[in-house]
Amino acid sequence: MPFFILAVLVGGWGLVATVAAAPFAYITNQLDDSVSVLDTALGKVVATVPVAGKPAGVAVAANGKFCYISTPEAGGFAVLDVQKRQLTATVKVSNGALGIAVSPDSQFIYVADWYENTVAVVDAASLAVVGNIAVGLSPSGLVISPDNRWLYVANRLGDSVSKVDIAQRRVVKTVAVGSHPFGLAIDASGRRIYAANVQGNTVSVVDAATMQVIATLKVGVLPYALGLVRHDSRLMVTNQDDGTVSVIDTDTLKVTGTLNVGDKPEGLATHPDDRHVYVANWFDGTVSVIDAKKLMVVNTIKTGEGSRAFGLFIGN
Repeated sequence: MPFFILAVLVGGWGLVATVAAAPFAYITNQLDDSVSVLDTALGKVVATVPVAGKPAGVAVAANGKFCYISTPEAGGFAVLDVQKRQLTATVKVSNGALGIAVSPDSQFIYVADWYENTVAVVDAASLAVVGNIAVGLSPSGLVISPDNRWLYVANRLGDSVSKVDIAQRRVVKTVAVGSHPFGLAIDASGRRIYAANVQGNTVSVVDAATMQVIATLKVGVLPYALGLVRHDSRLMVTNQDDGTVSVIDTDTLKVTGTLNVGDKPEGLATHPDDRHVYVANWFDGTVSVIDAKKLMVVNTIKTGEGSRAFGLFIGN
């Protein structure tokens, strides 16, 4: 399966009436060339925005104004105004644009180039490329430390994770992990990095300060994306070929459970309530919603064909 044809997640369920303004999830549907806007309070898709170029990665800005969507076949990314639910710009970056992230201050967008082994730095105000950072082979997943000092890059064909000094725009250290790391997650303290190793069927736990692997955990078949929930006490990992999500206790670093979701689960993101997790099921074109406290699927929502949503696709 080509790197740009993978699956997504989105979800929603009825939240309590005290929610004033529900967060929205933005789901890339690669086979439909569209993005579904999911109202997490209503538990349904409320808008569908056409996006050409096989949309894949998603990064919602912390300021709540824009959602950035990587478009591999268009060689860049699209900018979605989340209030208007309309595209406001398309930006040409590179032919291998896939992983995408936005800085915590919403000032810069980072786009991984699968072919050129670089990460482009884009000014969010001007949408101009202001730098390129050389990283490892086939960069994919990107995460940024909460203090906005470090960018971490999963180098899929390099079997490694790189730590980038954001101010200097250069790699300061690279650590070998499992086979073909793809998705990354970072905890709220910025102390641990988790990498899903697709071909290794493992998750690597990396100390962010020393860039040393402190544990390697066996999960399901073809782990793809992962995210933290319940005050970072649980790590959830999608296993593409198992149709499951592995649950890891981050204190003991043990797999404590496995949940059945849809067919070919890939993208995963945590709701701001820190309880519900959304998983995109590529073959089903659905999103499974997991209650991470009860450890059960509480809803399944139809999205689009080839849903993927690789990245942080839920706004605050």
